[in-house]
Amino acid sequence: MNKLTILFSSIVAFCMSIAVIIVRMKAAKKPVSARKIILPPIFMSTGALMFLHPYFRVTGMEILEATAVGMVFSILLIKTSKFEVRDNDIYLKRSKAFAFILIGLLLIRIVGKSILSQQIEVGQLSGMFWLLAFGMIVPWRVAMYVQYKKLAGRHS
Repeated sequence: MNKLTILFSSIVAFCMSIAVIIVRMKAAKKPVSARKIILPPIFMSTGALMFLHPYFRVTGMEILEATAVGMVFSILLIKTSKFEVRDNDIYLKRSKAFAFILIGLLLIRIVGKSILSQQIEVGQLSGMFWLLAFGMIVPWRVAMYVQYKKLAGRHS
């Protein structure tokens, strides 16, 4: 992978991270629903279609590695995602740590991509990073859903 591609994809990832932080801050101003928690991983799952093309296919070990790293990273997101009841509605609590964690994960991703791009083909690396992200968002959203349902059950 050439340096320009790494730079461009890193800039795109940074912009996406900033967008996630902004969306998360705005979301804290509106009540949460089960639907709002569940939909992002469902929308993201369409990205798995990339694996239909041989260019993006990864080995079984790469699937395990990327998914495991994503699941470990999800712990940080789970720990910073808490809900509260306000005006008989459930809201996501704002967390200053969330933005720093997201930026930290982005930096780890950029460094990892820079190192791994010297040994792994671009398509495979793209597939691995999609798996990492999906492996991070699914446990995080499942944990959020469980927490939301518990809180909703106590306040209904």
